[in-house]
Amino acid sequence: MDPERKTLLSAAAGLRPEAVRMLRDITSFAELSLQETRTSKTLSSFLETRGFRVERGVAGMETAFRAEYSFGKGRPAVAFLCEMDALPSLGHACGHNIVGVASACAAAALAGFGEGVFRSGKVVALGTPAEETGYGKARMVEKKAFRGIDAAMMVHPSSRRHVAKGYLALHKMHITFHGRAAHASAYPEHGINALDGVLLLFHGVSALRQQLPDTVRVHGIITEGGRAPNIIPDRAKAYFYVRGENEEELREAVARVKACAAGAATASRCRLSVEDGPYTLFPMKVNPVLAAAYRRALGLLNLKESGAPPNRNRGSSDIGNVSQAVPTLQPNVPITTGERVEIHTRPFAEATTKASGVDGMMEGIRALALTGYELFSDPAMVRDAWRAFNQQNRDVP
Repeated sequence: MDPERKTLLSAAAGLRPEAVRMLRDITSFAELSLQETRTSKTLSSFLETRGFRVERGVAGMETAFRAEYSFGKGRPAVAFLCEMDALPSLGHACGHNIVGVASACAAAALAGFGEGVFRSGKVVALGTPAEETGYGKARMVEKKAFRGIDAAMMVHPSSRRHVAKGYLALHKMHITFHGRAAHASAYPEHGINALDGVLLLFHGVSALRQQLPDTVRVHGIITEGGRAPNIIPDRAKAYFYVRGENEEELREAVARVKACAAGAATASRCRLSVEDGPYTLFPMKVNPVLAAAYRRALGLLNLKESGAPPNRNRGSSDIGNVSQAVPTLQPNVPITTGERVEIHTRPFAEATTKASGVDGMMEGIRALALTGYELFSDPAMVRDAWRAFNQQNRDVP
């Protein structure tokens, strides 16, 4: 490894005490989507002390922020994405405590190292709230918060080390059946049971799954089912997620689920209303140039990528929307020592602050910093990343 990269890694290692402190503080806050007030302040204040110029309230969201540190003319601009929100009742079972700290510290390490080294460039740390509700980054893309960014990246904790893990497209729907209330025993014939509509919808979706592609996922919950057993429910609600490999597959699956809802409404004599979520989440486009750079970083750190297939066990994320706007990368860092711990569980939340979780966070800081170093050192790499991005857009079916 050359002396410059060694110096950068030394700067990253020097941030470990502050990184651990922030990780533990943010874990204790465990703030929900769009409520990440203390988490946002912790990360943005840390960056301010490192010389970053901070703008808060980005894209109309109180907890979103943009922190910048510029060299020369300020191009290329490389953004490190700081996720912040936690899950209801489970805390940081998705690992956003690690995500936010790793991105902020990688940005800080590059900024401190780059002064006098990089002739031109801009290190950007973006505070991206509300990932768990699929809102923050999608809104930031819509409001042009990624305009002028040449590459966006972050790491996400996992049981395995992946460079190019993808995500499925996702559409959300609130489905409401409207019926007529009546006494369930004395006058049942006068009622129209809205809960019957919801139950028929679930049966319809269960039958539909037999004819769906392997990459489509449909799952929902009943959010309202009535107020008392002796009152025929005049309103019942369900909340559904529909996921697909690509936008075309997703549109087809959404249409079929809505057809199930319409059929259930007809069968139960209910009136139907469907409210689509504010944002559709797009599939993740992993930029191959950025992925190759991250793999080189892993090689310098003597770390091996997991051999597990990256197209299994996929969820969805608003990082997919970012990947439609700029070259994007989101590798996985392992936070366990070999055992399989599934995301969105209490054991996963606990793993984020154990020694193995801290090690995973520090791996992310080092690997992100090395990847950013390549982008600032080699302008041709940025052009290659954009060429690959444009080719991916042309290849969309």
